[in-house]
Amino acid sequence: MPPLHLATFSSDATPPLGHPLCGGWIEPVRAVDDPLLARGIVLLGAGGPIVLCSVDWCGLRNDANRLWREALAKAAHTTADRVALHCIHPHNAPFADVEAQKLIEAIPGCAPSLDLKFYQRVVARSAEAVKAALAKTTRFTHVGLGMAKVKEVASNRRVVGPDGKIKYTRTSSTKDPRARAEPEGLIDPLLRTVSFWDGEQPRAALHYYATHPMSYYGDGRVTSDFCGLARQKRQDDDKTIFQIYFTGCAGNVTAGKYNDGSKENRPILRDRIYAAMKAAWQATQRHEIKTFGWRSEPVRFQPRREASFTAAESKKTLEDAKQTKAKRNNAAFQLAWLKRIETPIELTCLDLGQAVVAHLPGEPFIEYQLKAQQLRKDLFVCVAGYGDGGPGYIPTDRAFLEGGYEPTVALAAPCEVPLTRALAKLLQAKESGT
Repeated sequence: MPPLHLATFSSDATPPLGHPLCGGWIEPVRAVDDPLLARGIVLLGAGGPIVLCSVDWCGLRNDANRLWREALAKAAHTTADRVALHCIHPHNAPFADVEAQKLIEAIPGCAPSLDLKFYQRVVARSAEAVKAALAKTTRFTHVGLGMAKVKEVASNRRVVGPDGKIKYTRTSSTKDPRARAEPEGLIDPLLRTVSFWDGEQPRAALHYYATHPMSYYGDGRVTSDFCGLARQKRQDDDKTIFQIYFTGCAGNVTAGKYNDGSKENRPILRDRIYAAMKAAWQATQRHEIKTFGWRSEPVRFQPRREASFTAAESKKTLEDAKQTKAKRNNAAFQLAWLKRIETPIELTCLDLGQAVVAHLPGEPFIEYQLKAQQLRKDLFVCVAGYGDGGPGYIPTDRAFLEGGYEPTVALAAPCEVPLTRALAKLLQAKESGT
């Protein structure tokens, strides 16, 4: 095994006053409660450098994800297919789709979703941070693996009634006591931590947990919300261990059972995530790295066939000044997605021998994370969602029959079979994944 080295980087990604939040659907920036960051790690020694980066933004769709990955790749002297770029997904944060914004700008009077010059500055800033980080790399020889249960945060937001249809939708903040009284439902209760060590000296810790990370939003106050705040609290414990947080397959998972949207709940939820981070660290066991590699597997998504998802209908909505800004911007996102849909999305995987980390696009349902764990029961499996957000929600096929919010706004057609097959290949599972 050749010597392995790593570099860590962090750069500011906080939007200025007046910038759109969540794609322009909610109140724009009027204050900053805590800064937004792009935090990542560069791994060196196994072929081309590998970059893992998590951004405190709501989403990076299509070209917004591709262009940023290309900039990080250039800075790290690698290729874009060896860069995993993901969002934590707080909503009081930018939601970027470069092509969609260009379409919006072509329509007089259409409300913006992204300041393209600001986006370019943030990308350039993160690339400069990578360049600076490579001047001070450190060796790593071991990987640490630990997990802990997160108590009273995640709950499945799709409560199915006896008729097989959605009875309640538990959004991130749920006030209906009947919906909150329902069981947690299908979740992954464990937070997993992968750490990199030089002998007995820890260098970096990467945390993975699946829930929408919003306590409350829509007030124009920028925040990384409770998951980003938990990461920062953990970072404050020990400045020498670099902390990164990735949101897993949380498309149908929120804190809605345990959160009514009151402001007092944000620090409570933060501390529950933080407690699990500490517990996972205390449970960590080190393993000498004997296998280290990177794999990718392409997935081609299909467009929705319903009339409301066609390019013609989306163009009509975008150009209609009587439509809400949310509907018009959504139409632009749909048009941008249809423009790039022939280009596959690459699933990628970091192979650490005893552990694998899979990187998925969009907002995948928790079932895909649980499937990845089932496919490789012999390994410590982490999953990061919210990579290329082009397809939006990625429900299971059954969810389209159950109805509810997510299947009504998902931009790709049902894709459970091809996505699961690609996941099985990516993880080198013995079964087909179907």
